Amino acid sequence: MCGIVGLFLKNRALESKLGELFEPMLLEMTQRGPDSTGFAIYRDPVPAGTVKLVLQHAAPDFDWSHVAALLTERFKADVDYRRIHTHCLLKLAAAEGAVRQYLHEALPAVAVVSAGQHIEIYKEVGLPGEVANSFGLKAMRGSHLIGHTRMATESAVTTAGSHPFSTGSDLCLVHNGSLSNHNRLRRKLEKAGAVFHTENDSEVAAQFFDIQMRQGASLEQALRNALTELDGFYTFTIGTSDGFAVLRDPIACKPAVMAETDDWVAMASEYRAIARLPGVASARLWEPEPATVYVWEGSGAAGRQLGSGPLAKAS
Repeated sequence: MCGIVGLFLKNRALESKLGELFEPMLLEMTQRGPDSTGFAIYRDPVPAGTVKLVLQHAAPDFDWSHVAALLTERFKADVDYRRIHTHCLLKLAAAEGAVRQYLHEALPAVAVVSAGQHIEIYKEVGLPGEVANSFGLKAMRGSHLIGHTRMATESAVTTAGSHPFSTGSDLCLVHNGSLSNHNRLRRKLEKAGAVFHTENDSEVAAQFFDIQMRQGASLEQALRNALTELDGFYTFTIGTSDGFAVLRDPIACKPAVMAETDDWVAMASEYRAIARLPGVASARLWEPEPATVYVWEGSGAAGRQLGSGPLAKAS
C-alpha cells in the first residue's frame, strides 16, 4: 500500500520549522507503511566542487573514521563527517562520480544512500515514529522534504529496499504502486549503465529518471517519457535540488491529494497528513489529475501543471 508525503516551502522564513511541520505528516502514514520509513531532506548546500554523501553500513557500530581516512588519502582532501544514527553524513572536495566509484571498488559493503550538493536521505526498517526520532527529523531545517512509509509487497524488508531511492545527483524518488514491466526495464537500463542494488521496482523507476536526465532530458521531459515507458500503477513524488514534482499514471488508482498556499506546497497519499499544516483551511486543494506532470522549482515558485492525459487541464 505505502504512504507518500512531501512538503516544499515557498516561504524561506519557514525553513527553520521544516522538520517540525513535516514529521506529523510522515507519522500519519504509519498504517499505510509499517515496514520501513525514509525521507529525503534538501538543506545546507555545499560549495561547487564539494560533494555531500549519506552512507550506510549494515553494522551499527561501523567505524566511519576508517572511511574518512581512506577518502582523505585517496582524494587529498579534508573530510567532514558525522554519524547520524545508522548513517554517516560526509562532505569532501572531490568529484561525485569519482567518490562513488572509489567507494564501490574499495568499500563495497558501504552503501551510498544519497549524493549531491543539497540532498540527504535517511531511511531504516521500522515504524515512522521510531525512524523519525532516531534520525532527529523534527529538529531538521531546510527547503523541502519528501518521505515514504513502506508496506513491502514485491521485495524484502531491508534498509536498502526502503524509499526514497536516489540514483542521481540531488535526485530522489518515492513511489506508491507497482510496475508491471520493471524486469524488462531493468535489463534495458543496465545496458545504459545503470547499476542496481535491490529487487525493488521503485529503484528501476529511479534509475529510469536518472538515465533520462543524464541523456539530456529535463525533469519534465523525463516525467512525460515515463508515461509511455513505465507500465503499471504509480504515484511518484520526485525531489530535485530546488523543487519537486508529482506524477500519477494514466489510470491513477493510487490515492493522492495536493494542497498549496503562498507559503508551501504539500502532497500526501491521504488528506489527513496535510490537515494540520498552517493555513490549510484556506489552501487550494485538489487531487492530481491522471497522466499530468506537476512541478515546483525555486523559492516562492508557482507550480507548473503540464497536461498529458484526456482529463488534464494544462496551465
